[in-house]
Amino acid sequence: MEADKINQLYFSDVNQPIRYDRRKFLKQLGKGIIVIFSLSELSFLQGWSQPTNAQNQEIDFNAYLRVKEDGRVDCYTGKIEMGQGIITSLAQALAEELEVSIDQVDMVMGDTKLCPYDAGTWGSLTTRFADPVIRAAAAEAREILIEIASEKLKEPIENLEAVNGRVFVKGNASKKIDYAELTKGKKIVRRLTKKPEIKKAKDFKIVGKSFISTDALAKVTGRAKYSADIKLPGMVYASVVRPLIFGSKKITVDATALRNFNGAQLIEDGDLVAVIHSESEVAYKAAQSIKITWEAPESKADTETIFKYFEDTITESTVFENNGDLEIGKQNSEKIVQFDYHDGYKAHAAIETHCATCYFENDKLTIWASTQTPFGTQKELAETLNMPLENVHVKQIFLGGGFGGKIYNLQAVEAAKIAKISRKPVQLVWTRREEFMYDRFRPAALVKVTSGVDNNGKLNLWEFDIYCAGTRGTKLFYNAPNNLTRFFNKSDAHPFGTGAWRAPGNNTTTFARESHIDATAHAIGQNPLEFRLNNLKDENMIATLKLAADTFGYDIPKKEGHGYGIALGEDAGTLVAIISEVRVDKSTGEVHPIKIVCAQDMGQVVNPHGATVQTEGGITMGLGYALYEEIEFDGGLVKTRSFNNYPFTTFSKTPKIACVFMDKMNSAPQGGGEPAIICVGGSIANAVFDACGARVNRMPITPQRVIAAMPL
Repeated sequence: MEADKINQLYFSDVNQPIRYDRRKFLKQLGKGIIVIFSLSELSFLQGWSQPTNAQNQEIDFNAYLRVKEDGRVDCYTGKIEMGQGIITSLAQALAEELEVSIDQVDMVMGDTKLCPYDAGTWGSLTTRFADPVIRAAAAEAREILIEIASEKLKEPIENLEAVNGRVFVKGNASKKIDYAELTKGKKIVRRLTKKPEIKKAKDFKIVGKSFISTDALAKVTGRAKYSADIKLPGMVYASVVRPLIFGSKKITVDATALRNFNGAQLIEDGDLVAVIHSESEVAYKAAQSIKITWEAPESKADTETIFKYFEDTITESTVFENNGDLEIGKQNSEKIVQFDYHDGYKAHAAIETHCATCYFENDKLTIWASTQTPFGTQKELAETLNMPLENVHVKQIFLGGGFGGKIYNLQAVEAAKIAKISRKPVQLVWTRREEFMYDRFRPAALVKVTSGVDNNGKLNLWEFDIYCAGTRGTKLFYNAPNNLTRFFNKSDAHPFGTGAWRAPGNNTTTFARESHIDATAHAIGQNPLEFRLNNLKDENMIATLKLAADTFGYDIPKKEGHGYGIALGEDAGTLVAIISEVRVDKSTGEVHPIKIVCAQDMGQVVNPHGATVQTEGGITMGLGYALYEEIEFDGGLVKTRSFNNYPFTTFSKTPKIACVFMDKMNSAPQGGGEPAIICVGGSIANAVFDACGARVNRMPITPQRVIAAMPL
């Protein structure tokens, strides 16, 4: 699924929360104070009507919180935790408004039996959409508790305040009552009916403070459970027999050698061929003994020809942005600069490969799956296995990295099919080789850019043609009055599966745009920082760039062989400015990152520690795609099969990283999981040019490409 389609899917689903039967919902919950709400964009502002007392009243919501009789607070959401830190930041938002310690909040996430529906965790959307509504629900719960306390303490509401899990009489701290006592024997269900009074930044006690992830201790001690950690009585391990070439169809199967493996069982279902055994190593070796004749698809392109293939075969386009007149822009420009930019396929390369552990009990399926879309997985399994939706239970589990790759759930479908046929509990863990073929790659892409500029350094022309990368983050924030952005794509353009990859498409288009902005500045002999400041039309972006430049020390003279590179971008509502310093060995072409500064305008920073960790992670991952990572292939034959030939950023290659944020604590929070990564490629490419004069217009910037682009 392309990135634009994923965003469309999310935004179409987010405003359609699940409909629960009120009687059934209330029956499931214990006593306490429950506030239900939708994660759709600030839906509480739209004025929902109060639910009636009718027993069969249906209510729309996709998350809720509950203050329990012991004073602890559960927050139920279909979102999942995969290292991005929302298990902590959402708890902070709730604790802030409810006036409890973050240690009193338990996040229940992504369990299809316990949590209301959610479309999935992607796009850096969770904080933007969930945080404001969770805060509102917590504020409403706080007001409910104060109302009950007013009755218990026989004090007017205006004389009371909630602090740290208790309600006090103002000016008389000895007259108080705990939340736990207020909730005992009660079941109060409310939904948001108005915009509650929410704290301002000056009153924050928890939001804006740094907290180490609440799941950190469990993860570093090994107590945290991932799908492969689940062990079930009588469980067998599955190993799938794969073709060498992606998209191949099964013709014949020869399983005669399976007799050499005592206890091994063959499983077949269409093109799915697998072996199960009580020992994982035996299952794997037995699967290798199966001989299958496959019919492979014809090769369309390879690592080097894919970009020409796109240009030659994709002719239909969609206009994304169009202003002014390109011909007038050309006439008013003293210099025209034109380049093509290439970006190859990238793997998610999460340390945890796709995994699923599952079992059937009568006609019901329970599964622990490494998935970013538990409810999508539930639906896919129900449809594939022809089961009622409510008979499929996807359990809460941690993910060992997703980056968009675990939106898709082939491993869960395979495991469930094998479990259904074998009638045994099954665990399926993809090998790294399987991961490289079946975990959908980030699409390769071509971007063709033409710019026009006058002698005063003003852009007059901007033409931006995108092949296969999507339009996320390409709304032009430079002031080029005559501009056109088009998107070229077709469904069968790629020789294997592709999909979302951390800030889908925005890495490629930002690399192309910011490289070209740099090339345009150099074409007229202008400093890249001055050129950007001279052409930016967004004051917030200007402020973010200046923050980055000041933090970096952009005016400090460079050492011999070093270069500085700038890149700007926008993703998930967050503005990003990255400045990198690299050293280039002109004899070998090797690039050594020295320092990276990332400034971001992400509105309210809920957890500065979490935001910094996410930024550092995005930059480190971005260095991998900028300098090292590339999938080599010939049609559906993927030659890159392991980390032996897919290197990523290691500690020894990681530069000093500084993360700074614009101070906007009274603003709404924006995305933080993906934005930082988008500018890494462009800033590194521009720094390489500054260091040695090599304009490398293809990711990754390998030593060979640097040497080839070096001026004679």
